[in-house]
Amino acid sequence: MNPKKIVLVTGGSRGIGAAAAKLFAKNGYSVCINYKSNEVAALKTAQEILEFGGTCITVQADVSNEKDVINLFSTIDQKLGHISVLVNNAGILKKQTRLEELTAERINEVFTTNVTGYFLCCREAVKRMSFKNGGSGGAIVNVSSGNCQDS
Repeated sequence: MNPKKIVLVTGGSRGIGAAAAKLFAKNGYSVCINYKSNEVAALKTAQEILEFGGTCITVQADVSNEKDVINLFSTIDQKLGHISVLVNNAGILKKQTRLEELTAERINEVFTTNVTGYFLCCREAVKRMSFKNGGSGGAIVNVSSGNCQDS
């Protein structure tokens, strides 16, 4: 018996995340599109998936917030089942600045989203996918950007 294929795409409302969500849906996966603030874009991507017969939900959550991540995965568990693939795509990129102009607040915001958020999502995914925890395996894909801006 093949387990149900379910993917979570963080930052899945636009760009690479939206493209990944659509591709997974076209390959038979039920999709959860996570977004932080752009509900309109998330719903638009979800509608495109639903229009070609895919299964899709959207869930608002800030991946840098542990409680939000726990609620995100709980919502997926309830509405779709345990995920089999995590695409960690959510991330922030601030306008580049000179090192001497960086503040601790700015550094922490970027690290909390781009690093801590990835680990929190991985932790929750492993709780569901790992054989040790009764899961049937799965995959985690961490997306990063080489995008640089001149200041």
